[in-house]
Amino acid sequence: MTQHLAAEPSLDGLPTSAGTLPGWWREAVIYQVYPRSFADSNGDGMGDLEGIRSRLPYLKELGVDAVWLSPFYASPQADAGYDVADYRAIDPMFGSLHDADAVIREAHGLGLRIIVDLVPNHCSDQHEWFKQALREGPGTPLRDRFHFRPGRGADGAEPPNDWESIFGGPAWTRVADGEWYLHLFAPEQPDFNWEHPAVQDEFRSILRFWLDLGADGFRIDVAHGLVKAPGLPDLGRGEQLKLLGNQVLPFFDQDGVHEIYRSWRKVLDEYAGDRIGVAEAWTPSADRTALYLRPDELHQAFNFHYLNTGWDAPALRATIDESLDAMRPVGAPTTWVLSNHDVVRHVTRYGGGAEGIARARAAALLMLALPGSAYVYQGEELGLPEVTDLPDSVRQDPAFARGAGQDGLRDGCRVPIPWSGTEAPYGFGDGGSWLPQPAAWAGLSVAAQTGDPASTLELYRSALRLRRSHPELGAGDGVEWLEAPAGVLAFRRGDFTCTVNTTAEPVRMPAPGTVLLASGPLPDPSELPADTAVWWRG
Repeated sequence: MTQHLAAEPSLDGLPTSAGTLPGWWREAVIYQVYPRSFADSNGDGMGDLEGIRSRLPYLKELGVDAVWLSPFYASPQADAGYDVADYRAIDPMFGSLHDADAVIREAHGLGLRIIVDLVPNHCSDQHEWFKQALREGPGTPLRDRFHFRPGRGADGAEPPNDWESIFGGPAWTRVADGEWYLHLFAPEQPDFNWEHPAVQDEFRSILRFWLDLGADGFRIDVAHGLVKAPGLPDLGRGEQLKLLGNQVLPFFDQDGVHEIYRSWRKVLDEYAGDRIGVAEAWTPSADRTALYLRPDELHQAFNFHYLNTGWDAPALRATIDESLDAMRPVGAPTTWVLSNHDVVRHVTRYGGGAEGIARARAAALLMLALPGSAYVYQGEELGLPEVTDLPDSVRQDPAFARGAGQDGLRDGCRVPIPWSGTEAPYGFGDGGSWLPQPAAWAGLSVAAQTGDPASTLELYRSALRLRRSHPELGAGDGVEWLEAPAGVLAFRRGDFTCTVNTTAEPVRMPAPGTVLLASGPLPDPSELPADTAVWWRG
């Protein structure tokens, strides 16, 4: 049953990381919390809202500006909460609506903003609309709120088109009365038909519900997927779709999505405090992503082109330039992200072991020196690697169960993070953890790293403190590239300089100033070690 609480005003007027432009979100550092895996308050092995509330002081001390909460809605959990049964209720595994209210209020008291996840492309097959649509049968009004179609072939036994699910297998499931419904993800996640006025009205109402509760914005899941090409045409090829790809597809990045976000922007602008929309939009190019950020649409979009760029100086420079160039005409900040709950953690992507952690630390300083907003996925500040040896018996990712290749490894980035102690669950809670944690994580816990100047946690804390106190970090919309040896990135922003060696060998180059912070040991300021980034002043 949906509960209603008194409205809580959002934060207004707090400084951003650099505080040089209107709009807190333009230069903010936003921390992603995956509720299942952050902190468990009741010992059931699953993270929850009360656990999040209890750890908010840690996030304040870390130095972030806002917290993005992955889904906590009422859900059968077929896809870790991205199958929503009730958008105005909290799943009991995470707590209650009062717990959500407490998280928002306490975060605001600490000067942190809260962004909630919104899942508008699809819902759960246990959503009341969908259950009623199944009961009412073909040709009834509620079926029009989804994509129900007759099958192809003499007896309708073939799917309506050749679309594949992102999680593997057909994107259509047949129901008892013979019709098929579309689900770009799991069968338990039917897609909404966004051409239907009732769907549009419902989501504007959902926006207002959470804005009234005090949410400072929304991260919009599959923001590029709401509108499908007219007639649902065949894809015409058998390539397995990628969860996080940039293919040109008839069900992604259709121009019709922009009218939806213009209507949402009007809702956001009704509220004080700079409430924002953040698009998870996988598009073929940075220019296409920028379309979501025109002045009357959303505020930010995740920069997946940057996330997908390898540890290579020319490639990184090109992506940085393309990203900044694409955002400048629409007046939107560029965002930078290295990891999230859907991709292999970047310590492992960058090679794992000592090499991976060195590159990840350098990548963090590079990301936090760039103009715009940065996203930090929980545990990356601890240098956590991907957990690659989870037994099949504990995996919960539906992509794994449906045989969608590497996308089935998403559980490895969702293992609960370590807080303290020498044995699992490392302070996560008193009752184990829903995914097993590696024995090596004892040395990576918050407690183990706190106070150790060589730790990744203290590197992030130092970087975020400096980012707040130095306006050149995060501000603006461009960088001044400097001459540098092959494999080295060097750019200036005011009297701040960042140098990054992406090669496996040390590189001699003149020190451009006084060292502010280095991602690794720097015995000689005139020699930049391999896989190392340095911030300089002067």
